[in-house]
Order: sequence, then structure tokens, then C-alpha cells
Amino acid sequence: MSQITCDVIVVGAGIAGASVAAELATDRKVVLLERESQPGYHTTGRSAALFSEIYGSAAIRALSRASRAFLTNPPTGFAQAPLLAPRGSLFIAREDQLSQLEAFAQSPDIAGATQPVFAEQAIRLSPILRADYVAAAVFEPDAADMDVHGLLMGYLRLFRAAGGALHTESEVLGAAASPQGWRIETRQGQFSAPIVVNAAGAWADELACLAGVTAVGVEPRRRTAITIDGPAGLDLSETPMPIDIDEQFYFKPESGRVLLSPADETPSEACDVQPDEWDIAVAVDRLEAATTLQVRRVHAKWAGLRTFAPDKNPVVGFQAQAPGFFWLAGQGGYGIQTAPAMARLAAALIRGQTAPQDIQDEGLALAEIAPDRFA
Repeated sequence: MSQITCDVIVVGAGIAGASVAAELATDRKVVLLERESQPGYHTTGRSAALFSEIYGSAAIRALSRASRAFLTNPPTGFAQAPLLAPRGSLFIAREDQLSQLEAFAQSPDIAGATQPVFAEQAIRLSPILRADYVAAAVFEPDAADMDVHGLLMGYLRLFRAAGGALHTESEVLGAAASPQGWRIETRQGQFSAPIVVNAAGAWADELACLAGVTAVGVEPRRRTAITIDGPAGLDLSETPMPIDIDEQFYFKPESGRVLLSPADETPSEACDVQPDEWDIAVAVDRLEAATTLQVRRVHAKWAGLRTFAPDKNPVVGFQAQAPGFFWLAGQGGYGIQTAPAMARLAAALIRGQTAPQDIQDEGLALAEIAPDRFA
């Protein structure tokens, strides 16, 4: 078996691991380990692919705002096509949900990025919404579709160009601290480095326990999605993505069809998760109640794992009681849209630097995402 020594080992080649590995490889010898045969298999490749600056907690929104510049203007040669395409989001509310919509829209950063709209305007924006369902909405014109594959491949190209080494089919079997740092055992060999970055997604707590590090309580949760036919004779390609204000469902145009999700967050073990027929039925029922669509056929169905910390903020930083063990986990459903900022932040912290100024300017408080907040 091979034995490789490097400066940093990153475990997990989804968008979190690939992006931080690319950032670090400019001045470090970095190894990126992936348990599957290809990067981004479990979560990154199963995303609804929407960039929204008003979605998620205050920390997530700050990281999203700090990521827009990169997504809008990536480095030359990073991607074959633009990473963002105009979409818009439309948070909708029934009459009995108006108080939630009002509270949501009152946050200063959300208010500055949105427009309140009446029911008639909401239906003009998304013409399949029912007039007897939608009472009001909040429109985010700058929300955008993301090219998730393009983003992941771009970071992997940067990583390889900087001399980084990706090892697939390299499930971590053992991890131990030593006076020299960390020793990681995999099916492909042994890797040693002073720093290991836990970007293992749904397996993040398992990796920590394997390394003798206290778990922080990140929990994988299943998210289901399907594609169905759109309305006959009506082009939805340029309409925004409606999202229930209580996040009970969302849908959007997708390659000539409609992508639909019940926005489920069902606790799951870390695995190659599959969709549940009950969740699909719930999604269809909610869509038909809110729109004029009648679902006759499900063309595709899948599920992915979104991993949440107890407070739904990401976990980013060194574990105080385990020198050299760095957490980059718990991104929930926001890991792709926050990846550019989170990777720069994580790389700065790993190098012993302060957080990048533009991220600080967005109001991110490091204490809100530090792993020691669960101590």
C-alpha cells in the first residue's frame, strides 16, 4: 500500500472539500480523498441549484452574499459557461401564513434584496399559481440558477492545476493523531499530514468519532425531488422559483419540465439515500393545492442528504481539543451557494489568518459557525 505525506488532507470531494482544497493547493501540498468513484456523488450532484441571498440563517445569508462576486465573475478558464443564470425566487404565503411572510420580509438584508408583491402580481410572475391559494408574496429578482456541475468541475480543475492530488474510492477506515499530525488509513493507502479537513458531509460526525474527536451533532436529512410535465402550451422557462414561506414545498422550471420538492428534512443514516414514495405523494398534493397543475406522470425521482448542525449553521474551524482537526461541515442545503466564500474563509483560518475582509464586511460572526460553540 502507498504511503503519502502532505501538508493538508481534505476528506470529501463534494463542493465543500473540492473548493477548500483548490484554495489551499496554491501554497500547500494537498490530498483530496473521496469515498466514491467520482466527486460530488451524494449531495452536491443532487441539488435544486438555486442561488438565493435571502435563504437560510443570517450566517448563511452573509456567506451567500460574499459568494456572489465569484459566481458572477469566476477566474478566467474556470468554467465553460456562466455559473449563474437569471431565475428569481418567489416566497409565497396563504392567508394563514401572512404573519410568517411579514416577519421574514422585515429582516434588513432580506428587505433590501426583495420586493413585496400582491397576489395578482405573484400570479403574473408564476402563472400556474392559484388565485384562491396565494395571498401575498416576496419576490427576489436576483436569485439565480447555478451550474452546480460547472462549479464543482471548475474547483477540481483549479485543484489539479495547482498540483493537488485527488484519490477516489478512498473511504477512510482509520484516523489517528500522532506527534507529527494525522495519519489517515484508506482502501488505497495511508496518508499523513499535520492538518485534516473534515468535509465528509453526511459522514462528518462518523469521521470525527473514527479520529477520536468529539462529534458536534451534525445530522444527515433526506431531501426528495421529482420532475414532472409542465403545463401544456405555457412556457415557464423564465418564471421565478416559488417557495412556500414555511418551506413546505418549492418548484421551478427544469429543462422543459418542472422540478418539485416537498422540502422534506427527514433524519437519515449516512448512505446512498433513495426517495420515499410518501414524500413524493406529499409533494404532488402540495403542488396541486397551490397551482393549476395536475400531475399525471413522474419522469424522474431522487433524494439527497443535507447535513445540519443542531442550530442549522455550518461548522467551520479547528477543534480546540484536537490540534490540526478542521471542521467544514453542516452546510445544510446551502453548501453550493456558499462554497466560494466558505472555501476562502476556511483556507484563511487553516493558514492561521483572519477572515477575509469582504466576508467580515457582510457581518459574519465566526462564533456562530465555530465548532466549539457546541462544547
